[in-house]
Amino acid sequence: MSSSRPMTQRPFPFPARLIGLTLWLAATPALALTPSFPGPATQTASRTEPLTSTRLPIGAWTAATGLPTRLAEGALEQTAWRIAAPAATPQALSTLALMQPLRAQLAVEGYRVLFECETAACGGFDFRFGAEVLPEPDMHVDLGDFRYVVAERGTPDGPDLVALMVSRSATSGFVQMTRVAPAAAMPVVAADPVPAAEAPAETVDLGNRLETGGSLALDDLVFSSGTAALAEGSYASLQALADYLKAHPDRAIAVVGHTDASGPLAVNIALSRKRAASVRQVLIDSLGVPATQVIAEGVGFLVPRASNLTEAGRAQNRRVEVMLTSTQ
Repeated sequence: MSSSRPMTQRPFPFPARLIGLTLWLAATPALALTPSFPGPATQTASRTEPLTSTRLPIGAWTAATGLPTRLAEGALEQTAWRIAAPAATPQALSTLALMQPLRAQLAVEGYRVLFECETAACGGFDFRFGAEVLPEPDMHVDLGDFRYVVAERGTPDGPDLVALMVSRSATSGFVQMTRVAPAAAMPVVAADPVPAAEAPAETVDLGNRLETGGSLALDDLVFSSGTAALAEGSYASLQALADYLKAHPDRAIAVVGHTDASGPLAVNIALSRKRAASVRQVLIDSLGVPATQVIAEGVGFLVPRASNLTEAGRAQNRRVEVMLTSTQ
């Protein structure tokens, strides 16, 4: 058994002039786990947020209930590793072989398992795309072979949650660890007032752009990485779109999801369609748009607007667009 490097708290990439940040980082609990893997491990990705909220799956996806989740708030650290399979017996690097030592470590560290599952028992495709997963190639999830565990331990400052997703390819194992630990609140720093003359104003006539252009990208939308869930919050583009549709009940639109070219086409089409559907539901459920005015479709990576050979291009290709489908 070989061990990967310890997971350590990385500096948060905000300017150092932010008052209290250094004190906050010092107060954030260090991750006690040093993950142990059945083969040489390479850390492929890591991201941190000092104070955020995220939703962790705590049950299997079903058609009746969707994906049960728990809101976790605090300091987020998410890391992925690739584990090399033994050359002689690559089949020995199963998802169970990857998960067992990690699950045992959680128990040693005082964590109590809240939920665990394997592939079909998790909910298969829908569970995987409902969970927040780092993008390919840093974290690979085989839709036919993955395992998930979420565990909790109590601390004087609040709950400490760890979620593990493990999967494999023909030659490697993959592990993602997501931890949300209690965090001391950052000091409140008074902001300089913005003069009224400098306040931002809405200058885009969304209706005119819809009526004169072929399609309109809603570039302010934010989705959790690798999932179809629209991040919580208010979106100016959706409010403007809802206002337009309610003012023009004779008009209808298509919401179309797009992805980058990472992964198989079928998976990307399904993901893009789910993202479009989640936008449609926000328009209907939260903003009062009649369901008959909105349809949702997904085309995966078939209509790029930039090169998929660069990260900047792939980011531009991951989008949701709207277009008019009827003016009668």
